[in-house]
Amino acid sequence: MLLAIDAGNTNIVFALFDGSEIKARWRIATDPRRTADEYVVWLRQLLELNDWKLDSVDAVIIGTVVPRALHNLTVLSEKYFGVTPLVAGRGDAEWGVALDVAQPDTVGADRVLNIIAAHESYKQDIVIIDFGTATTFDVADYDGAYKGGVIAPGINLSLDALVGKTAQLPRIALEAPDDDNVIGRTTESQMLIGIFWGYVGMIEGLVKRTKVQIGRPTKVIATGGLSVLFNEHTDVFDHLESDLTLRGLLILYQRATNS
Repeated sequence: MLLAIDAGNTNIVFALFDGSEIKARWRIATDPRRTADEYVVWLRQLLELNDWKLDSVDAVIIGTVVPRALHNLTVLSEKYFGVTPLVAGRGDAEWGVALDVAQPDTVGADRVLNIIAAHESYKQDIVIIDFGTATTFDVADYDGAYKGGVIAPGINLSLDALVGKTAQLPRIALEAPDDDNVIGRTTESQMLIGIFWGYVGMIEGLVKRTKVQIGRPTKVIATGGLSVLFNEHTDVFDHLESDLTLRGLLILYQRATNS
């Protein structure tokens, strides 16, 4: 089975693929200092809970936007799974898509993986909105070439900044407001309205402007944990793809190994 590792700024997701099917996925907080030995203690227990062992894994691919985490994940693969991992964007796992931007070397691995996976399913112009630590908007054309995008603060990051930089605003749970009212009667409701509907407005406004600039029929795909929450309150998304980055890792692995 293939172990696909998506190392993001907030969490690292480990997904176990049997062919094209995800059999299990686990996440752990990103900590570049976490050693291979610490990873394997955690992973071994999770594998055994599902009646698998370490030797059930015979291939590993890693995609990371945290360069410092790569070394220990590579050691994990080599020391405990006995395989040299593929690294997304390098060597045999080169992207294979055009990065038509001014600084292609600075494009995050997760964003390219999302483009690869989305283009596999939708052979047209696409906009991908990924709700992570940052909220990113990525554009690819009908050939699958990455054309650029937008980076905005993630909604939780914005909420943390709002609370952390003010003396009297309380910490609130992120959720959709009870109704469409945008005039809050309490401090908490005003904060929630500002954060939630402010984000909906940003999403809808940027997608509208992006579609005008593209000038051709465009699919909008949302991914990331909060995509489901926002999908209930806007009609801007054409598709939800919760495992888009992991699917991108699988596709890259299959192309690299001709499997």
